[in-house]
Amino acid sequence: MERALARLLLRTHAIRGSRIALRQRGSSRTLPQLRHCVAAFSSDIFPRNGLRVLFAAKTRPAWLGWNRGYADVKGAPNEIVVPFMGDSVPDGNLASVLKNVGDSVVVDEIVAQIETDKVTIDVRSSVAGRIEQILARQGDTVTPGTKVAIVAIGEPRAASPPGPTAFTTPSPRAPAAASPAVTVAPPPPKPGPVKVDAAAAASPKADDLSSPKRAAIPQLQGGERRVPMTRLRKRVATRLKDSQNTFALLTTFNELDMGNLMELRSQHKDTFLEKHGVKLGFMSGFVKAAVSALKQFPAVNAVIDGDDIIYRDYIDISIAVGTKKGLVVPVLRGVDGMNFAQIEKMINMLGKKANDGSITIDDMAGGTFTISNGGVYGSLISTPIINPPQSAILGMHSIVKRPMVVGKDIIARPMMYVALTYDHRLIDGREAVLFLRAVKDNVEDPRRLLLDI
Repeated sequence: MERALARLLLRTHAIRGSRIALRQRGSSRTLPQLRHCVAAFSSDIFPRNGLRVLFAAKTRPAWLGWNRGYADVKGAPNEIVVPFMGDSVPDGNLASVLKNVGDSVVVDEIVAQIETDKVTIDVRSSVAGRIEQILARQGDTVTPGTKVAIVAIGEPRAASPPGPTAFTTPSPRAPAAASPAVTVAPPPPKPGPVKVDAAAAASPKADDLSSPKRAAIPQLQGGERRVPMTRLRKRVATRLKDSQNTFALLTTFNELDMGNLMELRSQHKDTFLEKHGVKLGFMSGFVKAAVSALKQFPAVNAVIDGDDIIYRDYIDISIAVGTKKGLVVPVLRGVDGMNFAQIEKMINMLGKKANDGSITIDDMAGGTFTISNGGVYGSLISTPIINPPQSAILGMHSIVKRPMVVGKDIIARPMMYVALTYDHRLIDGREAVLFLRAVKDNVEDPRRLLLDI
């Protein structure tokens, strides 16, 4: 938006400058001279430093744009402050401070990390120098603009070589009288046999559990640990419980024959990888099948808002990803306009960002329908919970060979149970069952996706 606005302003002032030049000096002005005139006129309005500052945020590498940087919330030049964390994230907990007083930092180096309800946000240094003071402690609740550290601005100094130790061994060539300050202590006496008082050992006080010395001895038995919940775990718990309390949850099941989709993947996976640079998985097939079904049954893609129903004319599918820190749900936006390769690339990119902790709030905002794949962990069947404010979620499960009747024969086929949990206030049972049936038909016969039937 800023880039477009700047371009519009530059073009406007350039046109005005050229018109002024033409009126003053005639229409025979040559093109190089006009360019010089426009450049001079524009430089009066946008100084060189101003342009550099204006486009500084846009010239940063793309990966730095995934996390909003320190420039969003400004402090003093030597202060490291908490950055803007998102419109829906007013505060967070300082999860870790990665630097100590005296440590060197460079520009854009991570100094601390903040744990919010959704993601972990990095706090970066805007200058190079040395940490002079730490102003926040681990576990503190911080808001955008909170001061984390003070930096002594300057080039980061290299670590000084270790100095001489306090205790030095005198040179063997030096005479003993040369170091009168060194005193050699006599060796400690060897411990002799310890006498044990038999009467005291047999005293009942030795087994007295109320004795402080006895109580201090740790007992070798099972125990328990109390660990505070992370903000992400609190957020997940709150949202899922709100979903149960608000929605009229109902789940319908079906089973899919994965044989045709597995055969399609087996035949073309090498060519697909060679052309698109990404592996062909099952998730893209389910995403495309869900998109086709959502177009047939728009109520599954809708949501209740008060006394109204909001029908969405776009399809953004959330993909549930389990990480070490908890469950996150990145969103595939505009998935109805993607092909299989684009879907696989987007899933891989978002999955990597979720696992390495670089996923942002913008990556998880929105979403009209969710797909959760518990089959990667070996789940045979489950009832997924809706991700508010959506109205339905599709659960995939593990593929297991089971005996199935095909024609007049009983054949072992790779089967998968699928589940659709939906908000019964909005979606009737008929629509839910037919939606899941449409997903089943598209997965069992992927050619239907190509023919759009």
